[in-house]
Amino acid sequence: MPRAPTADWLCSRETRGRAARCARAHGDGRMAAWGCVAALGAARGLCWRAARAAAGLPGRPSRRCYAVGPAQSPPTFGFLLDIDGVLVRGHRVIPAALEAFRRLVNSQGQLRVPVVFVTNAGNILQHSKAQELSALLGCEVDADQVILSHSPMKLFSEYHEKRMLVSGQGPVVENAQGLGFRNVVTMDELRMAFPLLDMVDLERRLKTTPLLRNDFPRIEGVLLLGEPVRWETSLQLIMDVLLSNGSPGAGLATPPYPHLPVLASNMDLLWMAEAKMPRFGHGTFLLCLEAIYQKVTGKELRYEGLMGKPSILTYQYAEDLIRRQAERRGWAAPIRKLYAVGDNPMSDVYGANLFHQYLQKATHDGAPELGAGGPRQQQPSASQSCISILVCTGVYNPRNPQSTEPVLGGGEPPFHGHRDLCFSPGLMEASHVVNDVNEAVQLVFRKEGWALE
Repeated sequence: MPRAPTADWLCSRETRGRAARCARAHGDGRMAAWGCVAALGAARGLCWRAARAAAGLPGRPSRRCYAVGPAQSPPTFGFLLDIDGVLVRGHRVIPAALEAFRRLVNSQGQLRVPVVFVTNAGNILQHSKAQELSALLGCEVDADQVILSHSPMKLFSEYHEKRMLVSGQGPVVENAQGLGFRNVVTMDELRMAFPLLDMVDLERRLKTTPLLRNDFPRIEGVLLLGEPVRWETSLQLIMDVLLSNGSPGAGLATPPYPHLPVLASNMDLLWMAEAKMPRFGHGTFLLCLEAIYQKVTGKELRYEGLMGKPSILTYQYAEDLIRRQAERRGWAAPIRKLYAVGDNPMSDVYGANLFHQYLQKATHDGAPELGAGGPRQQQPSASQSCISILVCTGVYNPRNPQSTEPVLGGGEPPFHGHRDLCFSPGLMEASHVVNDVNEAVQLVFRKEGWALE
């Protein structure tokens, strides 16, 4: 299977002093303010004043985060902002995020630079995520500013008419249809059609043997949109579909290989919520599926598409949304620099650095082929760089010896990336390490010579 190339480019390392300051962020009083923030508001128009008051911060009039209109200083850079661990922890906004957005909007309530929110979450609708961010941040976020882990699946049009088994939770059918897939089958529908397949839970086993069905249309591929609730059921049924070539009621003596196409999103092994330690992500589910398939067949599970950070495809998709946003605002100057702010060295930093490497190679040698997570039917990149900025309010904690960041002074951390990513410690080193997203915005504005409003 094609794999991402081994990286030979190392981003510049931030000073040890800044890393020490970052370590102190986990012990200072600002982190305690997380618990003082109001829960998610239902109204999209939650005002900035209420959000800031809930966080224990000074009030400020409500502002709209996006509006079409002329800009006084056309930007040549944009932000790719992670959400969990950067802007929020669970359902609580991080106070520094409110300060950051005070700087990102002008006196008319318009964004001063293009901003796209790039998350590996996928068990929610795009417009619902935008509404959630609007309520938490106290300003309006449009759906076309949000990239979920599976958003780039819109580009895989050759599978949109095929009958696809979809795995995940939440509005999986609506999400799949929103991505362009018109004929999807859920795990529950497959389990009800073939009740003998799901045997782990003794309470759900049938007491009698049902008649076998021969009228269930063949499944032609698998969509993995996010971690499911019942892992044992999803793992079993996905394996049944792959081993039977889409007809789990019949079975095959010899499993086909290559198997049916599999599209997957969100490779995060871990993610950070309110708990003190990281939680399992969809990458853990993928790891289980890959291990089971390898053990049963002796062959490697293959993906037709892998998306979500750190996939280059996701960053290309984000760059395209940044470009469209700038065009709508009437900013004529092309966006040459992207600043990616995240809390996870393996997804956010690795992905930004990998995309930066891709941009450098594309500038000099043309776009390289990068396999399942590589470029796909998109406009050529106008950006020349993607700078990684690591914050200390989420997964990354420099005071924690289990941190996924390379250890200062030597030693390699465990590789938490996906199997199809070649391990390159240099790509996990952020260009800059800061306390929080507010410091990240200030850093970028200073580098770009912009006023800190």
